[in-house]
Order: sequence, then C-alpha cells, then structure tokens
Amino acid sequence: MKMADFTPKNQSQVDLENLPKHVAIIMDGNGRWAAQRHLPRIAGHREGIKSVQEIVTFARKIGIKTLTLYAFSNENWHRPAKEITQLMVLLERYLNKELKTMMENGIRLRAIGQIDRLQKSVAKLVHKVEEETKNNHEMDLVLALSYGGRAEIVDAIKKVYQDLRDETLSIKDLDEKHFSNYLYTEDISDPDLMIRTSGEVRVSNFLLWQVAYTELYFTKTLWPDFREADFLKALHEYQGRERRFGLVSGGQNH
Repeated sequence: MKMADFTPKNQSQVDLENLPKHVAIIMDGNGRWAAQRHLPRIAGHREGIKSVQEIVTFARKIGIKTLTLYAFSNENWHRPAKEITQLMVLLERYLNKELKTMMENGIRLRAIGQIDRLQKSVAKLVHKVEEETKNNHEMDLVLALSYGGRAEIVDAIKKVYQDLRDETLSIKDLDEKHFSNYLYTEDISDPDLMIRTSGEVRVSNFLLWQVAYTELYFTKTLWPDFREADFLKALHEYQGRERRFGLVSGGQNH
C-alpha cells in the first residue's frame, strides 16, 4: 500500500510531511499486562506480538523509513530458561508468519546485537529473513536481539583495536563519524524519536551511542495495549518539539 492510498485515523494530529525518519521503541510491559489479568507472562508476550504487527504495519503505511524494536536484551538472558525458550518460539513464529507480509510491503528486516548468542535455529532463521528481504526498500524493520548498548560499544572498540593493529586504521582518522561505522548500526541512521511504554522513564541500555540527540517519549501504556492511536500521540508530540542539536532556537549557532 502506498502512502498516498492511506489515511490514518486522527490524521489532523500529525503532519505526514514531517515524520521522524527513524523511530525506536522499547517495548515494555508485557509481564505486567499479564499479571494484571492473572495470566502467565507468556500471554503478555503473545499479546505484545499483536502490537508489533499493528505498529510495523502502521509505520510502513504512513511512511516511517526505519523502525527499530528492542525485542530481546542481553539482560533478558537472565530470565528463567522456560521464558527464554517461549520468547524464541514466538520470535520464530513471528518471522515465519510475517515474511510474506514483509515481501508484499517492501519491508527489509535487519537484526542488531550479538546474534550468535541466539539458538542456532533462531539465528539461522533471522539471517534467512534478512537475506530474503535485503532488496526491499520501503522500510527497514530493525530487531535488536541479544542486544545491549554497552556491549555494542565494547564490541566496536575491539574492532577499532584490531584495525589499528592491522594498520587498516590510523588513530588520527578516528572521529565520532568513523567510530559509528564500527557499531551494529553502522549504516542505519540515528533515531529521531525513541518511545518507551509501561511508564518506566529510562533507556535501559538501548542504543546508548545513537540516542545522543534523539527525542524521548514515555507513555504509561503497556506494550500489549500500545496500538495505532498511541503511536499517533507519540508522533504528534514529536512534531511539537524543536530539534536544535545544540544550536539555539531557529537553528542559529551563536
């Protein structure tokens, strides 16, 4: 579906010509959603998948170019083994089910994080979907899997050190822009907007380098309840902010 074919609900709230190019989301609150309903945690994760499907589809339809979802953090490895297994099963089901949708809608899957820590079957499927969607150009869907912002920076430093040893990099050429090329997100633009659900007000080790000038939006809505209308609210607030990047109002630097 082309953007011109789509009219979002409450369209007056957002300017479709002034959307953030890259939105990152910390999808928090699945466990609390389930606990409030006296359900097992996996029920919250299953309901959270429905929000993923709706938000991915909606982001693509209105013209967001990159959507990054914090799907599984390095800290999540400390959860009970049963829950980790259930999360991996849900991930496999999602990728298998949504591959057709990605192809039909020009969505390219990208995965960032320590993917080699995932179960072999899961890592293999992630790479398969990445390969099959690599020529899609309407939207990048970036899944942060086995991801940690500090680990990403440490991994980048190791790569820098290796290139310095191999003399393929000179220390005088290393600046912020060059260092960014060593991150998992080397060819992905920094987020313009980061959304966190569930009422927590922190970034939780997510894209630490990349969010230096990102607009942050926090909502008390739990992720399984976060749908199109909630996304529109975040976009509306984003569009009401002035992004100065260290300059004074109006873009002046003095």
